[in-house]
Amino acid sequence: MAGKSNRGKHRKGLQQSAPNSAEQSVSSDTPVNDSSSDVHVNANGDMNLSESVETKSEVKEQDNASQEHLEKQADVHLYPVSVITQGGEKLELQLSPGDSVMDVRQFLLDAPETCFVTCYDLLLHTKDGSVHHLEDYNEISEVANITSGGCFLEMLAGYPLAALYDDRSIRAHVHRTRELLSLSTLRSSLSTMLALQHEIGRNASANLGDAVKGKVPEVAKLDFMENATSSLTNLFSSPSEEIKCVESIVFSSFNPPPSYRRLSGDLIYLDVVTLEGNKHCVTGTAKSFYVNSSTGNILDPRPNKAASEATTLVALLQKLSPKFKKAFRAILERKASAHPFENVQSLLPPNSWAGLYPVPDHKRDAARAENSLTISFGSELIGMQRDWNEELQGCREFPHTTHQERILRDRALYKVTSDFVEAATNGAIGVISRCIPPINPTDPECFHMYVHNNIFFSFAVDTDLEQLPHKLALEEFSKVKTTGTSQNPSDKKENNLPNGSSAPHTEEALSPDAEAQLSESEQATYASANNDLKGTKAYQEADVPGLYNLAMAIIDYRGHRVVAQSVLPGILQGDKSDSLLYGSVDNGKKICWSEDFHSKVLEAAKRLHLKEHSVLDGSGNVFTLAAPVECKGIVGSDDRHYLLDLMRATPRDANYTGSGSRFCILRPELITAFCHAKASEKLNSGCEYDGENPSDSLGPNNAEELVRVEENAAIATVDAQLEKVQECGSHSESKSTTKEILFNPNVFTEFKLAGNTEEIAADEENVRNASLYLKDVVLPKFIQDLGSLEVSPMDGQTLTEALHAHGINIRYIGRVAEETRHMPHLWDLCTNEIVVRSAKHIIKGTLRDTEDHDLGHAVSHLFNCLLGKIQAVSAKNVAKSTLSKNQKKVQDKLGNGGYGRKKQSLYSSITSESLWTDIKEFARLKYQFELPKDARDRVKKIGVIRNLCQKVGITIAARKYDFKAVATPFQVSDILNIQPLVKHSVPVCSEAKDLVETGKAQLAEGMLNEAYTLFSEAFTLLQQVTGPMHREVANCCRYLAMVLYHAGDMAGAIMQQHKELIINERYGNMALFYHGLNQTELALCHMSRALVLLSLSSGPDHHDVAATFINIAMMYQDIGKMDTALRYLQEALKKNERLLGEEHIQTAVCYHALAIAFNCMGAFKFSHQHEKKTYDILVKQLGEDDSRTKDSQNWMKTFKTRELQMNAQKQKQQALDSASAQKAIDVLKAHPDLIQAFQAAAAKAEGSGGSTNKSSNNGKTIPRGRGFDERAAKAAAEIRKKAAAKGLLTRPQTDPTDALQPLTQSLNIVNSGSTPVAVNETIDGVQGAKTTGDKEQAPVGLGSSLAALDAKKMKKKAKATS
Repeated sequence: MAGKSNRGKHRKGLQQSAPNSAEQSVSSDTPVNDSSSDVHVNANGDMNLSESVETKSEVKEQDNASQEHLEKQADVHLYPVSVITQGGEKLELQLSPGDSVMDVRQFLLDAPETCFVTCYDLLLHTKDGSVHHLEDYNEISEVANITSGGCFLEMLAGYPLAALYDDRSIRAHVHRTRELLSLSTLRSSLSTMLALQHEIGRNASANLGDAVKGKVPEVAKLDFMENATSSLTNLFSSPSEEIKCVESIVFSSFNPPPSYRRLSGDLIYLDVVTLEGNKHCVTGTAKSFYVNSSTGNILDPRPNKAASEATTLVALLQKLSPKFKKAFRAILERKASAHPFENVQSLLPPNSWAGLYPVPDHKRDAARAENSLTISFGSELIGMQRDWNEELQGCREFPHTTHQERILRDRALYKVTSDFVEAATNGAIGVISRCIPPINPTDPECFHMYVHNNIFFSFAVDTDLEQLPHKLALEEFSKVKTTGTSQNPSDKKENNLPNGSSAPHTEEALSPDAEAQLSESEQATYASANNDLKGTKAYQEADVPGLYNLAMAIIDYRGHRVVAQSVLPGILQGDKSDSLLYGSVDNGKKICWSEDFHSKVLEAAKRLHLKEHSVLDGSGNVFTLAAPVECKGIVGSDDRHYLLDLMRATPRDANYTGSGSRFCILRPELITAFCHAKASEKLNSGCEYDGENPSDSLGPNNAEELVRVEENAAIATVDAQLEKVQECGSHSESKSTTKEILFNPNVFTEFKLAGNTEEIAADEENVRNASLYLKDVVLPKFIQDLGSLEVSPMDGQTLTEALHAHGINIRYIGRVAEETRHMPHLWDLCTNEIVVRSAKHIIKGTLRDTEDHDLGHAVSHLFNCLLGKIQAVSAKNVAKSTLSKNQKKVQDKLGNGGYGRKKQSLYSSITSESLWTDIKEFARLKYQFELPKDARDRVKKIGVIRNLCQKVGITIAARKYDFKAVATPFQVSDILNIQPLVKHSVPVCSEAKDLVETGKAQLAEGMLNEAYTLFSEAFTLLQQVTGPMHREVANCCRYLAMVLYHAGDMAGAIMQQHKELIINERYGNMALFYHGLNQTELALCHMSRALVLLSLSSGPDHHDVAATFINIAMMYQDIGKMDTALRYLQEALKKNERLLGEEHIQTAVCYHALAIAFNCMGAFKFSHQHEKKTYDILVKQLGEDDSRTKDSQNWMKTFKTRELQMNAQKQKQQALDSASAQKAIDVLKAHPDLIQAFQAAAAKAEGSGGSTNKSSNNGKTIPRGRGFDERAAKAAAEIRKKAAAKGLLTRPQTDPTDALQPLTQSLNIVNSGSTPVAVNETIDGVQGAKTTGDKEQAPVGLGSSLAALDAKKMKKKAKATS
């Protein structure tokens, strides 16, 4: 069946159709404003820190009401139905009448009580006593009405009541049993492990007593971020211990059953070795499994004396082995204790760029060996192969008028397309490994085509890499002003030398004939394959009834690119050229046209902003098309209309019109953005009395408005704009003529356009305006958003996604890099991405020419050339690597060209110098960017190798690599795997996407109740369509966690976030949620993990690292560890000042966080100083009227007030001290003998060798005495203790002399007759001199850099006072 089961939906108590605060869901990876530090900023130092409790409680009440409403709404269509298992146990399900029998079977396959039963029949008993046999492809509602209640299901297994095993089902049963006995399918998330470890540690500390409590471990040291290679060792946690149930279960060498036993029902024989060491030969029959009497090399099919027999293999093993029974129960308990998402396998699992180190031991596994010997490269071993095209088109023809019908259709499409991508990937591996023969073996290898498992495979060529020597040669010829015969562009030659790279395009104009020849040779290139996939997705999303597209996937593996497509019906049975009804197969020489086909294509063109236009064929005939000329409309043998070769579903980029840039087209996101901008322009001009010049409309303001529309709620905003347009009645007539903006996809191409000159010029101007809009509006706005952190990419992948989301092609990354030179982290990010993309083409080209047995050596050598220091090996290799570009071109021309496999491995001749030279040339020609001379030394080593592994599909060992001391940091043993990378057209649920976008807009406006409702509906929809293990599910449920976090429901936010951590690793938000529950230790564990991932992805120089440091500091601050908190805040301030500048808003956030920290310490003077810096930055960046600026001003007033209060309290204390000193003087004057006694004691102490102490005021020696007031000393110590607890500055008490100073001075006062006021002034003078001499010592934990910020002001103040 094409549908996908909704796992876990039916189990009672796990109704995931409406997530609530008590349910574990997923939190997403991108925040509201598409900034990775959105939650961080709020936690770091949002200026609006005075959030009212009343608002929180009100929002929480609304949130709870919304949850109750959703739960009731979800339960309306679910009805309880019991299931009686074959063992007589009773299970409870919640079923909907629309659920299929396959959904029920999937649930029973997941339930612990029935997970090992695969062959059974289902009977439905209704309330009236009737019994219905359920077929797999029926819906429950088609059989009986379960809404009346009283229905229950019964599982029937075993002969004669239920279905029998056959060859296919009994092998599937054995495979299922092996799968159940392994924990490899259980994906235990690190967040779950951290929570369990925290719980165990808390219980242990509770048992040991309070002495152990309160110890919060330090997060990793600050300097670990500087050495990202050490983070690799912490990337993976230790694998969970495997539970062994049985020694082995293998197919016996008695197989296949002899014919006479086959007639008796024997299907397979299994050899089983239990943990007790007993060996059994098991017979699998159509009815059951039993142990036969075979002991040696001769089959004895009779049941053994014990007569062990069971309908399932697991039940038989439980009878044979007590240890198996115990271990199997432990496995089921382990899986049951895990989160439901951890038991779900992703349909399209991602590749891992790093693997365990040390590499786990490879142990014997007979079952694994058997599976490897039955490799089918994605096809079915038994039974008929799947007809992918018929399944896909049949699913598209499902009805989709109601909400439930759309869910079923989307689910079927997602499942079929995902299965196709998996089969295509396996088939491509077989094609590249030469395990699948071509259907045209006599043709050159570059033209080989393959058909396997009803999938058509062909190769795509990396022309970027192949054209580089040619382009460089052209440049050299132009320099010396020589003229020569031009090479035929259609001659595809592969570079025989290792350091050849690629040229993307030049701005030289070619003749139309040369352009046409070039276009013929580019039909199977990387760029055309990418564009074809994007065009296919665009037409699939247009979803025009009666217009079909083939399933498509692009697989990159071992340097090759394979294009996989479902087979067009009838194309393999004969020549289908007569079935071509639309488009051209010979680049416009002959064009076909059909009215019926054109009407369907025209409907799709309107949805894709393509214009109906006229073109000329080679004979001068005029045809009206609504698609690119080279597209092909074919009617298959199934009478469906298929549109193929959609390589230019969007118009060509007018900024790139030279040769070699034929497939440089605009992105669909840009087309949508441009149309929105023009709609906004018409809206503004229509509501004014004086219309503005249309050419002046595409300014930065419109771009800013457009990007906001794109990021928040594009549909809602455009609808509002249209409503506003309709209100402007006086201009409605003028707008109706130019309401839609349509583009001619064939302008700026070699095809001849028909029509008048004005119309052609208008079409060209339209495309040129869109291209200029990209270059002059979208790009500057994107760069501005990068600077303001509205867009905050962390690594190359997120940078690419951000560019594409704004409609910017990756070929513009060179310009982005040029414009971000003033921001170090963005400059490094862009240059590293350029280096990686350039190296990717070169490395893939080398891998294509490398034999299988040399792949590990080639990859390690290339990585060492990239990040190590590899010199020339021999004179021969040196000569080969230093050939001129012209010589290389000549070798290519004279050598065996084409796509043939090279017999000699040439990777060994590559050196670090030659590789980096080619990378720089590639970057210059492909991205128009000059890499700096020190690019080799400046690249982020781990970030580059991670990005490169992800783009090439390489897995390396997660160990510490020494890039400084060792010339060859990579060994052959470090290269663990090369995996295929897949680009596909798996559809997304557009309805759920719209719900998420609207919810984001509601969340941005603070409407938490509405946002929660929308996100919950999207989550429910996505769960039913894609299943839980999908990125969109993670994104959707991240917003649920954020809504609950802002509403104050920390527990609910944690449960939502936990699911996201199972899908996407994003620990920063989870740490904040745990901290909100006062579980700071667990929060810091998650923060430590977040820092590990940040060090690997973005490196230490990124503002997200600074934001994480601020969050960590706040956590330490809340538990009273002010010294640690100040260290992190200091480091965050350093990073932001270096990366973003001293006047950036994030720098102001750091200053505000420091002000809050000093406030907690009681150092209000420092608080006021740092908040003043915050205020100055905010005034400059936001203005005085901004709410954040006003909040900062209020904080300044608060800190100043507290400082004055503290000074007043200090003066009051000084007055009390003066009164006490006066009393002491009066006592001493009344008793002169005491004065003499004190003086004698001081002299005696000095004579006995006591140390001296020089006053910092007058430099005189003060004698040390033994007699002093003990109560006064205790009181002084108590005051110091309280002051230290508050973080106040105190004088360190180094020796008893400090305590005796006031008394000695009192003696001097008595002898001199001074007043007590003078005494206080003297004491203050001494303290002031000490403080000034120590340059205003900052509190413990504050670095000298921050103290220096205040020292200048103190010096100015001292000068002013003097």
